[in-house]
Amino acid sequence: MSLLKITRLPSVRLLSSIHHQLRLTSITPLTVPRRAASRNEYRRPGQPKEDKFPLAPVNFSFLKGLEGIKKHFTLLKNEIFERFIGPQGRPLEEHILEQIRLVWEFRGPESLEEWTVSSDREIGGQSEVHLKLGKNNNTCLLYGTLNSTPPRDGETRYSGYCTMRSKQPLISFDRKKHHDWTSFNTLHLRVRGDGRPWMINITTEMYFAHNQDDMYHYFLYTRGGPYWQDVKIPFSKFFLSSRGRVQDGQYVMWLDKVNTIGFTLGDRADGPFQLEIDYIGVCKDFAHTEEFAYEMYPNKPDEK
Repeated sequence: MSLLKITRLPSVRLLSSIHHQLRLTSITPLTVPRRAASRNEYRRPGQPKEDKFPLAPVNFSFLKGLEGIKKHFTLLKNEIFERFIGPQGRPLEEHILEQIRLVWEFRGPESLEEWTVSSDREIGGQSEVHLKLGKNNNTCLLYGTLNSTPPRDGETRYSGYCTMRSKQPLISFDRKKHHDWTSFNTLHLRVRGDGRPWMINITTEMYFAHNQDDMYHYFLYTRGGPYWQDVKIPFSKFFLSSRGRVQDGQYVMWLDKVNTIGFTLGDRADGPFQLEIDYIGVCKDFAHTEEFAYEMYPNKPDEK
């Protein structure tokens, strides 16, 4: 028995010393960054997170609820009657024979309510952008100052952009309304710029949720001067990107589910700019027979 006690003594001391060291040393757990609950949530780099109460106060107004119900049921009634007339409330013969359609015209202050503007001021930049009606209230004038100086937050490296984008059209009960351009193959613009290159952005309704940042782009080169410029861009020329990165897998645009269209300036040339738009429409170019201008890789290696 004495021999067993002697042999177990060093092992007991070794275990007690290890346990004592583990108690003295504080082990910090691994910190995994928590993913935001919403992908639309954005926080400017370098800005501390705002701790807000998750449940915001709700204004329960009976009269406001009645007004909302009346508004949505009126829109629903108009939608039902438009179905009996034809697509988009027009006769079927007119819809079939239509070769050009003016989607956006700027003929009054109410036409500007369908658009929104933004710039790099949302991330701490110094660019400015404004939107107003042109002379005689017949055009839209987008103007401002571009500044590519990044904010001094220690994280943002690039800056300098200004954007004009159409709002998502809604129908009754705040459902999305898509533009159906399947009868057309070309985007038709009448613009007057100052010689700067712009990027035209078109967003469509995607099938999967992880494709919500996908967008189609093409370039708009303005020649400057006092003369108007008629621009026709086939939809087959628009290429697909996601969060500003051109995708290897290119796909044809869904023209029956177009949501918004926008214009972005980011040529890194600091200074004033302006873009005047008369109208934005779509047309049918019978001479253009190209379906898609870019190579489409198969989803499976066996497909040809």
